[in-house]
Amino acid sequence: MEINGISAIVTGGASGLGEATSRRLASLGAKVVVADLDRQADKGQELAKEIGGVFAACDVTDTAQVIAATEAAKELGPIKALVNCAGIGWATRTIGKDGSYDSAHDLDIFKKVVEINLIGTFNCIRIAATAMSQNEADEFGERGAIVNTASVAAEDGQIGQASYSASKGGVVGMTLPIARDLAAVGIRVNTILPGLIDTPIYGQGEASEQFKERLAAGVLFPKRLGNADEFASLATELLSNSYMNAESIRIDAGIRMQPK
Repeated sequence: MEINGISAIVTGGASGLGEATSRRLASLGAKVVVADLDRQADKGQELAKEIGGVFAACDVTDTAQVIAATEAAKELGPIKALVNCAGIGWATRTIGKDGSYDSAHDLDIFKKVVEINLIGTFNCIRIAATAMSQNEADEFGERGAIVNTASVAAEDGQIGQASYSASKGGVVGMTLPIARDLAAVGIRVNTILPGLIDTPIYGQGEASEQFKERLAAGVLFPKRLGNADEFASLATELLSNSYMNAESIRIDAGIRMQPK
């Protein structure tokens, strides 16, 4: 699929994996809707201005905001790409140490992680794919492509990652059935499972760098954290390579996460 001249939506697009993907898509000629939470508006608007796109305040669980972001993309050009990078993480053990019911994993937290990471991803897919289905098909019948972000935690979930792993495992699990569903209208769907990627989530400063060094020791090769542009490179390949469909691909330098 030709990226030059299309419009694309990147959720979580103002920072981290989303920012890198927004920049790479723009460098390839796409007009990008940087979709992120309203509290990220200043950063998102600055990025959008820099890359020639637009910022859309978008909570992925809010259908009205997802539709607004999709309509903004349609105004920039034919919407043919969606990259779902929005998500949250949480680490909590299933039960507490004192044996009381109150110390068990907060159910509302579990629901929130699943709502944003899994249901939010599906919400964006169903809305963006609806818009893509109205595009004129190319010579092979293609109308668009979608890339989701899961995590190696979908397969190697660590202690405390019940909600996160469940949400990301759900993203992997729905990739094939959605790809089969959307094949009828010429829309491809793939999912990336990132390993340890160096993003702002790890903070800054000496303590942060030492923590990242410890994490890198468990990586097979190369022994370092990945960078966001490496993720963005894979995301754009999955969008542009029209023979990539219904796949869930790890980008993790061979790491297999230990229990903790």
